[in-house]
Amino acid sequence: MANFQYIALDAKGEQTTGTVQGASESDAIQQLRSQGLYPTQVVEEGKGTLQAGKNKPKARGKKKVKTVSGGRIKPKVLMIFTRQLATLIDSGLPLLRGLTVLGKQEPNPVLRSTVNSLADSVQTGATFSESLSQHPKIFNKLFVNMVKAGELGGVLEVVLTRLAEYMEKAHKLKNKIVSAMVYPVIVLFIAIAILVFLMLFIVPKFKDMFGDQDLPAISNIVFNASDNMLARSFVLPNIVWIFLVVSGIVVLIKAWGGTSGGRGVIDAFKLKIPILGELTKKSAISRFSRTLGTLVTSGVPILQALTITRDTAGNVVVSKAIDQVHEAVKEGESIVAPLQASGIFPAMVISMVDVGEETGQLPEMLLKIADVYDDEVDNAVTALTSILEPIMIVFLALVVGTIVFALFLPLIKMIQNVDGPQ
Repeated sequence: MANFQYIALDAKGEQTTGTVQGASESDAIQQLRSQGLYPTQVVEEGKGTLQAGKNKPKARGKKKVKTVSGGRIKPKVLMIFTRQLATLIDSGLPLLRGLTVLGKQEPNPVLRSTVNSLADSVQTGATFSESLSQHPKIFNKLFVNMVKAGELGGVLEVVLTRLAEYMEKAHKLKNKIVSAMVYPVIVLFIAIAILVFLMLFIVPKFKDMFGDQDLPAISNIVFNASDNMLARSFVLPNIVWIFLVVSGIVVLIKAWGGTSGGRGVIDAFKLKIPILGELTKKSAISRFSRTLGTLVTSGVPILQALTITRDTAGNVVVSKAIDQVHEAVKEGESIVAPLQASGIFPAMVISMVDVGEETGQLPEMLLKIADVYDDEVDNAVTALTSILEPIMIVFLALVVGTIVFALFLPLIKMIQNVDGPQ
């Protein structure tokens, strides 16, 4: 056992110094925390000196904590910060020192300001979870409550690691879904660009070549469409009107989606769309299972965990199902019945949850369900991409092929007429 000198702050933010015995620096820090102290410096005797001049109790005790308002950061940036902080704390670095280090090297200005604010708040005597709650636009309820559970259980580094893993998997799942939509959008854009190019530059030249000749119906349709696109009456007013109408529809749908009734209808529709609806449902089940499993595993009470999961579900229909589960658990009942009554969760999920409840391993079972459905979403996205690729290629071929056919059909007819009398 070695002696460690320390400078710490009590709950009122007043500075205190002393000596504590411990097997290591992290052991000494844990002892101080158990006494309700927040160490700012811990140095083993004979291996360094305390810099007492850096911390003045009056200044620190009454310092007003600065908060960042209006700033948001990308999930990936927060994910990297959480992983780095978990690594530093797991390596034995005190929380305050870890925040100071990350604040100095953080390139994102919003997060850098936030981390510095967190360090100031912790140094004045606030807990880490209380400091995080001052920045709700960056750290949501899930983040704050998991950190609070980690502080109470003395396993902050473990909880931060779980949070980082949760965000990494959620980010990976979102990227897979977005990437699946990129290919068809690109092909559709290319198809429209080719269509416009052909109708504006190629088709008019063929029309001039044919003159007053009788043309097949399909050729007339293509030539008339080209004339309309070339006409100023189409290019200016019609395109503007189309843009205004489409924009108006989008704005109305968003406004309606902002109401409770509209949001419910839209979210229910998302779950029933062919192909995409099944993908949305699997993604929602994965998110529910991983969020609830991560919270309960980290020590958050089940009712509080269900409330947080409901608020972060991202779909009103799923949120209502979770709310029913919350009420059932509140009455001392099983969560299986309301899950089954919702009609959203498949039989496999309900069976695994039932087994988890009976064996007392519900959190572990929920995380397994999340892993299974992550794979399901991955496979569904891969299958969707493989289906969309040939469909979009055929669509592009039909668009271009129809125009080419309309152009060459009268040309073939002209050649036949020329060769006929001979």
